[in-house]
Amino acid sequence: MRRRTAFPAWRDTPVNTRAQVLYRFKALLEQHFEELAQTVTTEHGKTLDEARGSVRRGIECVEVACGAPSLMQGSALEDISTGIDCHVVRQPLGVCAAIAPFNFPAMVPMWFLPFAIVTGNTFVLKPSEQVPLSQRKMVSLLERCGLPPGVVNLVNGGRDVVNAICDHPGIRAVSFVGSTPVAKHVYQRATHAGKRVQALGGAKNFVVVMPDADFDRAMGIIAESFYGCAGERCLAGSMLVPVGGAHAEARDRIVAAARSLTVGDGAQPGITMGPVISAAHRTRVVNYIEKGVAEGAKLLRRRPSDARARSAERLFRRPDGVR
Repeated sequence: MRRRTAFPAWRDTPVNTRAQVLYRFKALLEQHFEELAQTVTTEHGKTLDEARGSVRRGIECVEVACGAPSLMQGSALEDISTGIDCHVVRQPLGVCAAIAPFNFPAMVPMWFLPFAIVTGNTFVLKPSEQVPLSQRKMVSLLERCGLPPGVVNLVNGGRDVVNAICDHPGIRAVSFVGSTPVAKHVYQRATHAGKRVQALGGAKNFVVVMPDADFDRAMGIIAESFYGCAGERCLAGSMLVPVGGAHAEARDRIVAAARSLTVGDGAQPGITMGPVISAAHRTRVVNYIEKGVAEGAKLLRRRPSDARARSAERLFRRPDGVR
């Protein structure tokens, strides 16, 4: 396995030298910033401004990782007890892997990749099968930075690949970001295989509005939480709970915010919300709406007509026929 054979030499490479790779990587990311943002919008659907923001956050992570020569420093204290000194040294684990989500294809992988490799680990990245293009581009840029073969590896696939990463005895640590059910699956399966795991699941939030709230300030922030990135964020607001006298104004303002959205191709000027990630995801959202109405909810803002929905599906169909 190339990533395992690459580890000893990379681990022994001075941290200053490893950091220089990331300095070059950051420079290339800056040069290709607009191209990466366009790729995120093309494969995911979010607006170009949202895509730019996520790419910027990814680059900031690389910038932080460039500080590894200081961040990796350990500590020492003499005589913590009689005749005993304490020394803390930070060392790499070996092969690490990240299983990335669909909603932030350029940002979330950079939570892990730069930190893993600059600290001397080798790395396996598995993008969501729905959005592999941004990460493929970023890895291709990284290959131009003097990184030895096998230090960073990109693998594609679905559930079988996830399970292989969780089970493989050569992988020492796994990071995951995605839905709560899959986070539980990854955590249980990978920890049972003796790996270190961080598994970050969904965290949809209730937003409470009190009667004394500053509505002019609060409702714009709440609307962005609900509708930004088509609601496809781990910390997106999903339930608005106005208290007492706040109810009517909060309801009317959130409906007005929804009506003000312009849904369409995220790459086009004036579009404020792109499509959800897939036709299957859209169907699930529609089913939630219909279930709520069937259980007695009053629908205040209807979705676009079926004709508009079919038009949007055609708009975001890739040339190979895959949505």
